[in-house]
Amino acid sequence: MTTFLAAAAENPGVLENISTTFGLNWPFFIAQVVNFFLVIFVLKKFAFGPVQAILDQRRTRIADGENKLKRIEQQLAESEATTAAAIAKANDEAVRLINEAKQGAAAFTEQKAQEAIASAQQILAKAEAAAKADRDRLSTELKREFGRLVAATTSQVTGKILNADDQKRINEDALAKVEA
Repeated sequence: MTTFLAAAAENPGVLENISTTFGLNWPFFIAQVVNFFLVIFVLKKFAFGPVQAILDQRRTRIADGENKLKRIEQQLAESEATTAAAIAKANDEAVRLINEAKQGAAAFTEQKAQEAIASAQQILAKAEAAAKADRDRLSTELKREFGRLVAATTSQVTGKILNADDQKRINEDALAKVEA
């Protein structure tokens, strides 16, 4: 372009020559330039402006949506962490309860075993006492019957009727020999 201006400065008829060759009409050219700028202004004001505003609104909504998505992802991660912590706590509590139940069951079993042993010992003691009482009763009856039989036998052998003192002395002698 500088060569064109230098050539136009040296040769002033060059511009007229170009405008004649290309059919440049200055008033028409200036009107077209003004029309061009008017069209640009109108397009910018009524076409590109609203479109640009709509695009800006969309960018803003997209940015808000991305921010909301990030917040939701963060809340989801926090929720998952909270859920995992709650599950871990529940598992720990369940293990603790199971262990307590096992210990309680073991203690209950031990207590019932001790109660059963004590009950069995009481039953054995009662049975031994009853057996001893039966033995004593039977021994007393046996001694009485044995004394009666000895007295009856002695009375038949001697042919005499024994008085109470004689029967008592014979019974005591016979029992002393039997117990020894």
